[in-house]
Amino acid sequence: MVARIAFQGEPGAYSHQACREARPDHEAMPCPTFEDAVEAVRNGTCEEAMIAVENSTYGRVADVHHLLPDSGLHIIDEAFVRVHVNLLAVPGAKISDIRRVRSMAILLGQARGFLRQHGLATLNWSDNAAAAREVARLGDPAEAAFASELAGEIYGLNLLARHVEDRTDNTTRFLIMAREPDFTRRGAHGMITSFVFRVRNIPAALYKAMGGFATNGVNMTKLESYMVDGSFTATQFFAEIEGHPEDANVQLAMEELRYFTSRLTILGVYPAQASR
Repeated sequence: MVARIAFQGEPGAYSHQACREARPDHEAMPCPTFEDAVEAVRNGTCEEAMIAVENSTYGRVADVHHLLPDSGLHIIDEAFVRVHVNLLAVPGAKISDIRRVRSMAILLGQARGFLRQHGLATLNWSDNAAAAREVARLGDPAEAAFASELAGEIYGLNLLARHVEDRTDNTTRFLIMAREPDFTRRGAHGMITSFVFRVRNIPAALYKAMGGFATNGVNMTKLESYMVDGSFTATQFFAEIEGHPEDANVQLAMEELRYFTSRLTILGVYPAQASR
């Protein structure tokens, strides 16, 4: 039986592209929301989920950090997709015919220069691949979509302009999640440990909690805060470090962290990708 991997979005979404690149031997299953993708793994419909967490141009994906700690799943890998923005339209249309481009706001914002250059109006859409599908349904040469080349293939659209994004390093990072963790691997490019924590309500708790990583030579590559349950006083932190929990220096740093935290949950231990 072929393994399945869930992703948020329509067929042809960049998450779909990430599934094809990182898990070419898996069947990719589209899901309306991130919650649905996670649930597909929890209930056994899929073995893994591909979850977008951040984009190098736009920043972190909203709400995902709230989903991860309580998902019951574990991060087992990461994947990076070079996001190329492409102008797609119905067969026979020319760039001079296009009057409006639809796509998600995150993608429209990554190709402002192209939009200004051609004087194109925009329409915010729920999903990039869904925007491509709608352009195909409309059959209007004045309508276009920003989406992946994969979406163009799926919905029978022509590629009018390739790689129109403003930045040449536009990349989205994904986390691959599964029901069971795997702490046995050692990556050729090192390991990443992801975790969430809440600090105790004592003066300088965060400063003291972070001190253990510095004194033990552990590189922290990410530290992000977000509110918990809409409270301005309850803050949770999402962090990533280089190393494995079994490494001696990581063990010492985590011991110090635990002393100053009221909650600490390791979300995943996985190989660092060479494209980092």
